[in-house]
Amino acid sequence: MTTTPAAGSCPQCAEPTVAIGVPHRWCPACEWNLDRDTPAVVGWKWVDQWLHGVARRLTEGQFAALVDGPLTRRSMSWARAVTLGAAVLLLAGVLAIAVFGVWLILSGQGLIVAGLGLLVLGVAFVLRPRLGRLATHLKDAREVDRASAPELFGLVDRVAAEVGAPLPHVLLIGYEFNAYTSVVGLRRRRILYLGVPLWATLAPPERVALIGHELGHFVNGDVRRGLLTAVAENTLGRLAVLFAPSPNGLRGLTGFVSYAVSSVIFRAVQAVQVVLYWTSQRDSQRAEYLADEMGARAGGSAAAVRLADHLLLRTPLDLVLQRESRAGNGMPAWRAASAATRDSHAAYLPPLRRLSRHAGVSLFASHPPGGLRAEMIERRPQYAATVTLDEEAATRIDAEFGAFPERVRQALAGGGPASERRRPRTPTH
Repeated sequence: MTTTPAAGSCPQCAEPTVAIGVPHRWCPACEWNLDRDTPAVVGWKWVDQWLHGVARRLTEGQFAALVDGPLTRRSMSWARAVTLGAAVLLLAGVLAIAVFGVWLILSGQGLIVAGLGLLVLGVAFVLRPRLGRLATHLKDAREVDRASAPELFGLVDRVAAEVGAPLPHVLLIGYEFNAYTSVVGLRRRRILYLGVPLWATLAPPERVALIGHELGHFVNGDVRRGLLTAVAENTLGRLAVLFAPSPNGLRGLTGFVSYAVSSVIFRAVQAVQVVLYWTSQRDSQRAEYLADEMGARAGGSAAAVRLADHLLLRTPLDLVLQRESRAGNGMPAWRAASAATRDSHAAYLPPLRRLSRHAGVSLFASHPPGGLRAEMIERRPQYAATVTLDEEAATRIDAEFGAFPERVRQALAGGGPASERRRPRTPTH
């Protein structure tokens, strides 16, 4: 005999459904009705569903392998080898295009050929490898120095020593609900960015875990951080933009041929991107888990778990930050209001963790889903904090930010959520 599920119950497992994170009800127990929200990758629904299923199996499989296994830095892996090989081939291709363009210009075969050579050189210029520039990161951030922020630098020094990471060359504070590290330029200058909205809403132990995680990226073997490995992904991205077909060009035979050729090249580049991400992003996600563990070693496992869950509550925390900022309140009020929000949303964390295991997986995702990150820390060996930060020291660090938090408050009051502010394309927490 069959039974009819009660109102608000899952038709598959009869467990209660929720409407959290998506605009329709779904089941946290069996994920019923979540497949309505498969992320688009190539735009063909059946392909997107298949790719999402592949990404889900890879993500869950890696989690299962690491949660009870060794989690150490790997200097070389098959994913890194594939990415390095692709980077070398792409660099060689860009160099060959540039040489061909120079040859056409110098061949002396007339203005038309010379013009074609200039066009080829232009393509090579667009595809040239970029090493990043500090100026790009300074557009929406402020650099702090050791003289003006000794307490903050002292904390970074202690965390770096604990996790065995080199110190950043540049420390930035900015407008975003985010934190990240990056390496730029030929001299490979290390950058640590701390977004004031995120920093202000964290308790002192969570701030230590955050710094430990970010500095961990300098030593966790992340495939994205290498000088050569980043070239492959960036060059492919620029190729996709360069050859993206435009329906506006469909005029006459020439326009049709141009559209057809660009479409073929664009799809070929997309296919290579998928394969490359398929290999490299597993390595990047493994590095994220290792960075989380480094954060746990510095700030304690409990603080690292709270940090991971904190990021799952970004949307309600954004609303709180905007509300307090529009009321003229600064960092102390942000911290108190965010703590109250976290308490009131504690019951939502289990379904949000589960939701992230569906919505947060992709072949293109460099980070594991937030729910898996929190669970990984919980299930691995537990660490007590080795670097402590008390409330008084945390208050002194906030004072070292000077007038900058007021500028952030004004931006939040009139410029939208902190998590949506535009910034340079860099690795994120």
